[in-house]
Parts: sequence; structure tokens; C-alpha cells
Amino acid sequence: MFIRLPYPAICWLISVVSLTLANPAYSEQPLIKKTLVRSGEVFQEIQTLNQLQFPKTNASYLWRVPRQNKFPELSQATTDVVLVTDVQVNSTDKGIELILVTANSLKLQVIPKTEGNSYIADIPNAKLQLISGDFRQSKPVAGIGLITVANLDANTLRVTVTGEMGAPAVELFDSTKEGLVFGVTPSTSTAQQPTTTPEKPIELEVTAPPDTNYRIPDATTATKTDTPLRDVPASVQVIPQQVIEDQQPRNLIGILRNAGVVQNNFSSRIADTFSIRGFRARNVYRNGVKDRFADVAALSSSLTNIDRVEVVRGPNSVIYGQVNPGGIINIVTKKPLSQPYYALEVRRGGYELFEPSLDVSSPLTKDGSLSYRLNTSYRTTEDFTDFYHEKRFFVSPVVNWRIGKNTNLTFDSEYEDIQQSLGTGLEQIASATILPNPNGKIPINRYLGEPTDFYNRQLHRYNYNLEHRFNDNWSISNSFQAAFLTLDLRETGVTSLLEADNRTVERDLTTFPKPTEYEAYTLDTHVIGDFNTGNIKHKLLVGFDLFRQTRRTSVLRTAAAPLDVFNPVYGQPLGDTLGGVDVFFRDDALGFYLQDQVTLANNLKLLVGGRYDLVENEFANRIASTSSVQSDSAFSPRVGIVYQPIAPVSLYASYSRSFEQVTGADKNDNLFRPQLGTQYEVGVKTDLFDNKLSATLALYQLTLTNIVTTDPTDPDFDVQTGEQRSRGVELSVTGEILPGWNVIGFYGYTDARVIKDNDIPIGNRVEGVSKHVASLWTTYTFGTGSLKGFGGGIGFNYVGDQTPDNLDTYTIPSYFLTDAALYYRQNNFSIGLNLNNIFNVRYYEASFDYLQRIIPGRPYTAQLTVKWEF
Repeated sequence: MFIRLPYPAICWLISVVSLTLANPAYSEQPLIKKTLVRSGEVFQEIQTLNQLQFPKTNASYLWRVPRQNKFPELSQATTDVVLVTDVQVNSTDKGIELILVTANSLKLQVIPKTEGNSYIADIPNAKLQLISGDFRQSKPVAGIGLITVANLDANTLRVTVTGEMGAPAVELFDSTKEGLVFGVTPSTSTAQQPTTTPEKPIELEVTAPPDTNYRIPDATTATKTDTPLRDVPASVQVIPQQVIEDQQPRNLIGILRNAGVVQNNFSSRIADTFSIRGFRARNVYRNGVKDRFADVAALSSSLTNIDRVEVVRGPNSVIYGQVNPGGIINIVTKKPLSQPYYALEVRRGGYELFEPSLDVSSPLTKDGSLSYRLNTSYRTTEDFTDFYHEKRFFVSPVVNWRIGKNTNLTFDSEYEDIQQSLGTGLEQIASATILPNPNGKIPINRYLGEPTDFYNRQLHRYNYNLEHRFNDNWSISNSFQAAFLTLDLRETGVTSLLEADNRTVERDLTTFPKPTEYEAYTLDTHVIGDFNTGNIKHKLLVGFDLFRQTRRTSVLRTAAAPLDVFNPVYGQPLGDTLGGVDVFFRDDALGFYLQDQVTLANNLKLLVGGRYDLVENEFANRIASTSSVQSDSAFSPRVGIVYQPIAPVSLYASYSRSFEQVTGADKNDNLFRPQLGTQYEVGVKTDLFDNKLSATLALYQLTLTNIVTTDPTDPDFDVQTGEQRSRGVELSVTGEILPGWNVIGFYGYTDARVIKDNDIPIGNRVEGVSKHVASLWTTYTFGTGSLKGFGGGIGFNYVGDQTPDNLDTYTIPSYFLTDAALYYRQNNFSIGLNLNNIFNVRYYEASFDYLQRIIPGRPYTAQLTVKWEF
């Protein structure tokens, strides 16, 4: 029997651990080295008496002539990699201090250069290890537009400081207590720009959100470690904050279209349900913790506090336990900044959209050990569907406490209140839209429910994450989330195909006599360690996680009046009560996982991992006073290899497996086994244009087994002999082609078929899967001349035809959408105009079930966004 875990006791124990791991703040900051770099020159600065420091060491150790080889890590194969565990930015009387926190700053080898307005320092024997990935901060002080600290590759760290008027002057210090310190003084005149640079690079306005380049070199989702994407044997795509800023999407699917992810089952206005690699993906995570409500509770995610979105394609049970085989989506939220930052944004658009939002961050203490960030927004909008209206309030406070040099604790929470008219059923029917009908077609705005329908949700999330680094090689991370969701619903839905008159549908009314309540608790603890066995390097991940989710649902169904879809008359009297349910669900899971990232050689890397899960499901019918409990276990392996024949090219191959519990039993009372997803994948990754543009080409075969189908010997029962297979090829491109010219694109071919089943013809297409999906978005921003700060973008999205069911009853047509954007960004102000579906294409984004219900997509809309930063 599955062990019931005392969650309050776990929370108390974690609190004790956090206090035990806390280290006293350090205060000594002895500085022993100093060098000045301005406009590409390196020279010693003459110091005043009160600036002298004793003893002095040879400053030439810090600076070397810029390397001529394009990939300096190849010449540093024998150099130990120094871990940078934190990045701090402090104000000074001259500008700022940028601190790379490490215990071994004397080992850092710095290669400086200037490009236009930017000071760039490459450190070929260093690696940044932050839970949030790269460090980015815009406008820390006047004259400094942008700071980024990012892993350029597996063993190279790049520091970039961009000035507003010219390249800043940079002084370097070594501190035995802090690490490597960059003293940055802003340039006050364009005359300080290097004369050796013939032309300033084209740049986006530096007061826009950090990192104007679309390329993100690292991600944690695929391995739970901060690993360069080029070293991961899987297809991973990151949609950064800059893409979200440029496109201004209304919902999560608007972001995910950049990665070829398509909507599945529900309207994108209602729920985050997607299809990846031919299978429905219910795997939405927030900061690595599964969002248990993204699908089952039909709750669409707010975008207000999203920093970036990471998409990992293929099975990932080895890290995350029960997941669908297609892939996972991880939302990374915004974190506190080390300098004060205030931003006010207002969006106004079609269908009466009005959405102001606020982003505020600042240190709470002088030493910056305590900082906060607050994101909040309010949205009110109508839509193209009759009677639709939505009000949404969202707030997310985050507090970060740097307890000591090696310990960090983050608290964050989210509250969201969504009041929405109409129910979840925003669908229409195929026989009155895309299929022939003697009465014509119903308009796209027609609602087939009742104007009195509504769907209201209130969400609370509370999270903490505790990190402690024992030394440069070993660290521990512990996170916990408690989430609560309340749903209230009144929905009138279609329950039949069109009758013989080709006009009328039957309907019923679904209500919740009392609100549905969800609770979810998730705990994850893991240790990451770096060690060597001879000449072989290891990065070991060992951990466990557990979760519990409960749901209490009461439903009442009542007959509603039929509706003429071509001439609807709403508000007719209700009929008889059809029945109701009052049920309780509980899901528990406990998993143990192990992963080793092995560096066999500098260009040959192996990833192996395994996970063992125990899961238990309880179902109780509170009306009939019956209940059932089912327990299962599963082992999920993964193995992958990466070979880099030359530095910018990675060849990889992998094998992985996923599982999902299936409840029920066959006619002999044998409990159903978990569904298994098994994938084989090969691919190639490359970094182009001096690591500014990345591309991935992947080929895969993914098979889902143990699918429930009718028992051929007794149609009243089921057996698990069904099987579906998806084969495909994918190409993704992200980054900067030329200075100021960014692009993100995706193409995917997916052949998903039924290969074993007792009900569905063999060879039929899997429902809701398009063979061809493609997207392209590109922007260009002027960095010089009279058009400086102006920019624009254009995007295309193609989704091929799909079948709404596995019987291939009919086909949902393909569609091709075109979007565009124009914007101006200068100093602390930006304004942008986004035009979506500019040719007003009529399309349907999803479909489901035998009733031929299909989901219409949004027509042409325009949206204006104004933003002020302080």
C-alpha cells in the first residue's frame, strides 16, 4: 500500500533545514588587484594615496591579449572550470560594481574586448550556475543600458555591459571574499567610442526587457542542471522574454506557436492543452514544478510574470515522473533584481481589451541580501464570441533572501481571479461550419449555449525554493509548492449532432451545486555534484519528489431546450433533472531519480538516468458510498550521447521512456498497467554567426503502448492492446542573423498513426494531429541614424489539416496566419502596435469528440502596447 505522507510535518522539517543551512553574511571585502580598460585599451591606472592597496600582485594575470581562435574552450581543455555561483550588481559613486561570486577568482582568465557600445569579457574557464539560468538586468544606472552574464558554451562565461552613449570604462578587482569585481563607469560622450570600430552595431533600445537577442544558450528543464543546450541529447527550444515582448500574445499558446506547439481539445481562451509530437501534452510546469491545474481544471496561464518558456520534446519521466510522451512545457517566471526597476505597461486592443500591468523590483537591504519583485495585472476584454466577457486579476510577489554566500532562499506566490461569462464550451459544430449544410454556415461569433453561462476560477499558489552550495562541486536544492483552485460553472452544452432538419441541436445544462475544489502539494529535493573518475568528468543528479492532489466535485445535469443554430432563441425554460454526481479523487506519487552527465572527452558526452515511481489513485462516489484504490509502479530509463566533431556542431542520439497511470481493470479483474511511451531520437545542433544563432534538426520515432481498447471476446470490457506510433522530423532556429535582425522559427512533420486497436481501423491518423506545422517570426530594429529605436516584425504560422477523431470522420482544414508588429523603443519609453491574423483568415484551432464540436480561432485583431520604465 502506498505510504500516506504527513505534509504539515514535511513543511516543518524543511523550515528547520533552511535555518540549519543558513550561513552568516560575510562582510570582509579585501581587494588586491586593479586594472583599467577603456575603448579596447589595457593599461595601469595611476592611483592616489588613499587608493593604494597592499600587497599588490601582477595585474597581467587578469588580462591577456584577445584570443584569435574562435572557440577558446578548445585550447583550455586542461584548465579546471571555476563555478560562478551568484551575480551581484551594486551602485557606486562612479557607476556600478558587477560581482561574479566565486571562491576561486584568481583562477579566472579574462579576455576583454569592445564592440560598439558594449564591453565584452569572455572567461574561457568559468561556468555560471544560477537556478534562474543566465543573469540579465537592464538600466541599472544612468548611462548603462544592459548587463548580461551568460554561459557562452560549456566552459566559457561571457560578461556583456552595454552603454547608452558609448562603451563603458571597466576596472577589475579580485576579492578573496567576493570573487571577481567589475567596476563599471558609464561613458558620458559618444567621443569615447573606439575609433577602430568602423560602424556601431545595430542595437535594440537597451531599455527594452533584457537580452534583445532571441538566443538562449542554456536551459535547466531537460536535465534539472544548468547545461548548455548543445550538450543536451534532446530537442529543446527556448522562447525568451524578448519574443514575448515583440509579439505581445494574449495567451500561452500564442507563445508556444513559436515552437510548433498547437492547441488541442479546448479553446485557447479556456485552457492550456496542447499537442506535441502527435500526442496530447498535459505537461505544463512552472519553474520545474508541475502545474497540476493547467489541463484538468481548464485554467489558462497568466503571462504577466513569465520570463521565458522552455519546450522539451519527447518523454521526460526520468526527471518528472508521470508525463505524457510528447514533451513538457516549463514556464520560468521573473525573479527579483539587484537594482531598483519599475515598469508600467498598458495594452489596449480589439474586442475592448484593456490590460494595465506593473513590474516592480528592488533590494530591501543595503547589502542587497534581501530583494523583492512584484508583478500584477488587470484585464478586461470581450471577444468575437457573442456574450463573451472576461475580467482577470493577477498578482505575484517574490522575495529572495541571500542568506550567505552559499545559501539562497526564494519565496513566491500567485493569486489569480478569473470571472468569465459563458462556459468552457466555446465550440461550434462541424455540420454547420466546415461541412455542407443546405441552410448555409453559422457565423463565427455564434454561441450555442446560453448568455447566462459562466466559468469562474480562483487560484492560489505558494512556493519556496532553498538552495545551498557546500562547495564549488556539490549543492542541494529543495522546493515545495502548495496550490489551491476553486471552480464555479454554469454551462449549456451541445449533446447531439444536428437533427434531420439540419438546424437543431439538443443541449443540457451542467452546474456545480457547490464549487469544485482542487488541492495540490509538490515537494522536490535533489543534490547535484561534480566529480572526476580519472580523466572522466561527472555531473551527478540524485533526488526524490512527491506530490498529492485531491479534487472534490459535485455536478448536476438538467435538460435544456433545443437550439436552432441558424436562428437561436435563448432563455427557454429548463427541462427535467437528468442526474448528478458527487465524487472525490486523490492522486499520490513518490519518485526517486538518478542522472549522470558524463564527459568522456571534451567533445564526447554521455547522459544516463533512471527513475522509479510509486503512484496511487483513489476514487470515491459520495452518493453511492463506494470507493476504489489502485496502486502502480514504473521504471523510466533514459540514455543519450553527444559528439561534437567541431566546436559549433553537436551530433546526438537518445532513448527515453515515459509512463502514465491508467485506472480500471479487465474482465478478469486484472488492473490496467501504466501506458508507456518509448522514443528513439537522433539529431544535430549547430551554433552559427559567432554563437548568435542556434539550430536543431531532429528525427524521432515515438510509440505509445498499453492503450485501452474494447475486448474482442467481450465488448462490455476493455483490454490494453492498443498502440499508436508517431514518426517525424523537426527543425528549429533561434537567434540573431545580423546585428538587430532576430529570428525564431520551427518546422515539424508528424506522421502519427494507429498501429494496433480493436475499434479503430489500423493506419488511421491519430486525432487532432497535423502532419505539417510551421512558424516563423522575425524582427529588425534600427540602431543608428534617424530611425534609431524603430523596428518591426512579421510572422507566419501554418497548421496542416487534422482529423477530429481516430475514425477519420471528417477533416479540419489547414490554415495559414500572418502577424505583424511595429514598435519604437528609446530611453525609458516604448510603444508597439501588433496586428494578428491580418488577412482575417477564418480557421478552427481545435476539435474533439463524436459530436463534431470544433473550436473557432480569433479573427483579425489589433493591439497597442505602451510601456514606461523607471
